[in-house]
Amino acid sequence: MKKIRFIIPLIAVCLLLGTGRASAQWTVIDPSNIAQSIVNSSKELVQSTSTAKNMLNNFQETVKIYEQSKKYYDALKSVNNLVRDARKVQQTILMLGDISSNYVNNYKKMLTDPNFTTSELSAIASGYTRILEEANGVLGELKNVVNITTLSMTDKERMDVVDRCYKEMLRYRNLTAYFTNKNISVSYLRAKKKADTQRVVNLYGKGAERYW
Repeated sequence: MKKIRFIIPLIAVCLLLGTGRASAQWTVIDPSNIAQSIVNSSKELVQSTSTAKNMLNNFQETVKIYEQSKKYYDALKSVNNLVRDARKVQQTILMLGDISSNYVNNYKKMLTDPNFTTSELSAIASGYTRILEEANGVLGELKNVVNITTLSMTDKERMDVVDRCYKEMLRYRNLTAYFTNKNISVSYLRAKKKADTQRVVNLYGKGAERYW
């Protein structure tokens, strides 16, 4: 009974958007596929563009992928009354959404920031992509545990993996925030030398002042 009690909440997360079949093993919209699509789009962006203007235009494809996935993450946020283990699964997936959101929303602003060169923008995109790729690997491990046909593991083994994945994803989310803050601080310092800091504040928002 204990094993069943642990598995059922995980199934609830897996069936979040509804498949109509109890045999479903993951969500209809696979969050790992969403993240990988963003990664692939970002890599193509870095490899195929040579100017900031072209980067901004081509980045719209990445934005489009994220905006489509946002409906999934918003729906997942609305799921309540989950037991502890299923809640951690939910929060781990949502943190991958946070990483994607941080990247897409802030990088879109950086592409219009004159304080970054084209080569720097390319390097920043590569940095975000690497973090998102690593975070997606964590989700892959979680996905294998959530798979309802994987019955060879004990409850404790499952919970240990869920806890580890949660902590790893939290680390990547914090790393994404740190990476964003450091890049914005570079822009601010450059703007300060030109007495143009208000432009940076206007671009990234007043709350961005904490970055420096």
